[in-house]
Amino acid sequence: MQRTPHHRSRSRRNGLAAALGVGALTVSLLGGGDVASARTDPEPPSTTLSLPSPPGGQNVKVLVFHASATAESPTVDAGIAAIETIGRTGPDAGRFTTEATDDSAVFTDGAKLGKYNAVVFLTGGGDVLDPEQEAGLESYLEAGGGFVGIHDAARTEPYSDWFTGLIGARPAAAPSTVQRAVVEVGDRRHPATASLPLQWKRPDAWFNWAVNPSGSVHTVARVKESSYKPAVGANGWDHPVSWCRDYDGGRSFYTGMGGTVDSFAETDFRDHLRGALAWTTRLSRADCKATINANYTAERVTRPTQPGQNDQIGEPHGLVTAPDGRVLYIGRGGADSSQPVVTDWNNPDIGKGRGEIHVYDPKTRKVTLAGALTVFGNKGGGDELIKVEEGLLGIELDPGFMTNGWVYLHYTPHAQINRDTHMAERRVSRFTLDLAADKLDLASEKVLLKWPVQIHSCCHAGGGMAWDSKENLYIATGDNNSSGFSGGYSGNNPQPNFKGVSFADARRTAGNTNNLNGKILRIHPEDDGTYTLPAGNLFTGTEQDEGGGKTRGEIYVMGVRNPARIFVDKSTDILYAGWVGPDAGAPSTTWGPAKYDTFSAITTAGNHGWPYCMGNKQPYRDRNLPDPGKPLGWYNCDAPKNESPNNDGLVNLPPVTSNTIWYSPQGGGVDYPRDANGIPSYKTEEQKILMPWLKGGGQATMNGPVYRYDPASTSKDKWPSYWDGKWFVGDFYDGDQPRHAVLTDPKTVGKGGIPVHAESLKKIIPVGTDGIRNLMDWKFAPDGSLYVLDYGRGFFTSDSKSALWHVTYKGGEPTPSADKLARKAAR
Repeated sequence: MQRTPHHRSRSRRNGLAAALGVGALTVSLLGGGDVASARTDPEPPSTTLSLPSPPGGQNVKVLVFHASATAESPTVDAGIAAIETIGRTGPDAGRFTTEATDDSAVFTDGAKLGKYNAVVFLTGGGDVLDPEQEAGLESYLEAGGGFVGIHDAARTEPYSDWFTGLIGARPAAAPSTVQRAVVEVGDRRHPATASLPLQWKRPDAWFNWAVNPSGSVHTVARVKESSYKPAVGANGWDHPVSWCRDYDGGRSFYTGMGGTVDSFAETDFRDHLRGALAWTTRLSRADCKATINANYTAERVTRPTQPGQNDQIGEPHGLVTAPDGRVLYIGRGGADSSQPVVTDWNNPDIGKGRGEIHVYDPKTRKVTLAGALTVFGNKGGGDELIKVEEGLLGIELDPGFMTNGWVYLHYTPHAQINRDTHMAERRVSRFTLDLAADKLDLASEKVLLKWPVQIHSCCHAGGGMAWDSKENLYIATGDNNSSGFSGGYSGNNPQPNFKGVSFADARRTAGNTNNLNGKILRIHPEDDGTYTLPAGNLFTGTEQDEGGGKTRGEIYVMGVRNPARIFVDKSTDILYAGWVGPDAGAPSTTWGPAKYDTFSAITTAGNHGWPYCMGNKQPYRDRNLPDPGKPLGWYNCDAPKNESPNNDGLVNLPPVTSNTIWYSPQGGGVDYPRDANGIPSYKTEEQKILMPWLKGGGQATMNGPVYRYDPASTSKDKWPSYWDGKWFVGDFYDGDQPRHAVLTDPKTVGKGGIPVHAESLKKIIPVGTDGIRNLMDWKFAPDGSLYVLDYGRGFFTSDSKSALWHVTYKGGEPTPSADKLARKAAR
């Protein structure tokens, strides 16, 4: 019989609580007082439960409740037996004892209910509790109890809003048929998932959710919809299957798995339940708040800059955090729209801009303009006379910064431009910052490295820098190539040139072993302002081909297009980089893939393809003189040749290494069937999307950091350990493009393996008009909080929306608190 829905208010529940027969008790909790509550009404219940005592208590107990208003699930006996076995065996035998019942009256017997550390709902669905019994369950959670729901428990108490909150989500309909699928295990810390495979392959009956709970619960595992055929109403790439949350004073864990008898015989599934029970019974701590959106605060810390002054921020182009928490960030060189723009190459001030260095001090919450370089960087240069990507491009601090004040800047000095040949000089220089006054000594410059760049035709300057654990400095450079003259496909047109210098052929730069553009360089700066070359770069600089030296020993990675942001994880020395792709909106069976913006986790020196191949070694067609409009053969990604007339390096190039992430307007990780020669079909109707969690359109990669959690830090703002080891990847734009934390498989990282898990950050690092709309750079501070640069709302200018943001975590410590853990049952 269908019951009347029972949506109770707090005052109604207090009256019902007397039916529990507990009497007025002094509450002795295992630790409910510090647990976040899902309620806002502060009124306490008139009577409460007394749960098993704090440390020193014995006999940890679990109640398995298996009533059903419909047909009882056939999994009940198997589930009870599995939970009993978990309590008796395993790495910590005797963790708890189990009792099972289908008598819902247990929830109105306060004296009995209060003996259990956790309640497991192994129910078959339907309305199984009357109002008084549900009030008893609510009081139990309020007193600090634990709850575990398994599979059909999500269909229990369908009329109760409170129970919906306890579970976290409701099924949209019946589950799928039993199918084998891949479960992505994203939480590598929670006891329910820490021991599981990154990609867990198992059969089950998979629910779709009426409302996706992501962001309101902490998801520990997702099911990969592309690995099975979901029922109607699929959730898409973000399909939670197991999650947890601190709820109404207690702890709730739910898994949508366990829909088959055989599930409970699986070792991994039992380990999953073992960890869930450990947390809900207070046998162990766990963080079930790390991905709940409300636990993060994003604050703009710079004020709108004054017109014409750039007192707070310039045209944002990069940031770095100092060991003492200060943030140094740079402005590329574009002035605000009120400033005049010089477009006449005969004018000595053509393209002249100010590359500004600002310092934000979180202790005083004030900004200081540390200094400014005169750069070629204001819009007005280039063949289009409307934009320039040169200027102040990158910043890094010396590993000994707090002692020596050394700051490394990657920039294009205006004084070195040639207005006749339209050539300039790019350089990496070291300056000294007065650490007390936050002022840069411009006279202290020591030029480490310099090389020529063409400035006749915009674009692709790159600019990012990073250090590894051996104090090697990585420098990202763009391919210094026009975006035009190739229809948005491979930038390999040899024909256009200005006074003999090609500006549309990236084989001159990124594909050239003897050119520093379109590369990630690696050098070891020395104290005297020189540098040495570390072992293990792509070339030694002494390679011979056709009678001459044709390589540069500074090159670590070649074949990149426009890598504005790079990061080195000093825990592993893996280099993480992202670069912007070309402009073709769709693939071509004649010329090759559509534009792919790229992220790559790089473990060794190599060739990453541009302008020969992109993505997972998808080739372009060659072209050459006398008719660059005529397609030639497909490039061989395993043995590429540089046969451009503009090449002064090696002809035979290193094989192309596949990248980690690539995306286009068609989607993320676009792939195609290949013919006998390995050439993709490039037919949209035949494409396969390997990474459905991202998509492009207007797109510009902004590579981010890898987070490393510091357990010794006492910061209240630090992001939790859940994010440890995750790589932050984002896009300048805030539409369907990535703003995610991804997890790579250590077995395949750097070898073409794609991410095994992705977590959206779009509500934690908020997008939109009043949010961080145009992400330009992001770095974690030593205290574990995140700083983000928002570019603003106009290109090649400083803007009132340009800002430095600070994103902090406010969720608190894992639960339960360490002094309120239960002790395992005595043997």
